[in-house]
Amino acid sequence: MKNKEYYLGLEYGIATRELSEEEGGGVLAYYTDMPHIAGDGESIEKAIKDVKSAFGCYLEVALEKEEEIKEPSHLDKAKRINITIPLSVLNKIDNYVKDHDTNRSSFFKNSALQAMG
Repeated sequence: MKNKEYYLGLEYGIATRELSEEEGGGVLAYYTDMPHIAGDGESIEKAIKDVKSAFGCYLEVALEKEEEIKEPSHLDKAKRINITIPLSVLNKIDNYVKDHDTNRSSFFKNSALQAMG
């Protein structure tokens, strides 16, 4: 179940930058995938603690309103893997993907997701 603890456990990227005196000084921290969620502090550590607190508040409201919550973009990145499979099975897969206008990668991804429910 995707609850507050689920999202807090994901590794979201947090960026920081020094604020100029005109901006009030200190450090600004924000989630790279959700720049509208930001926090600040006198140090990087305090700014990160503040933005994480703001993220927790955001999660409570978004979950209550059943809004879609973006997951870290790096989770969507593809990774090349090397597998060993009998040639006869690979030939069957190739015939299947050809007949269904798809590719091996999509076939393996969809098959894995289906097998895991």
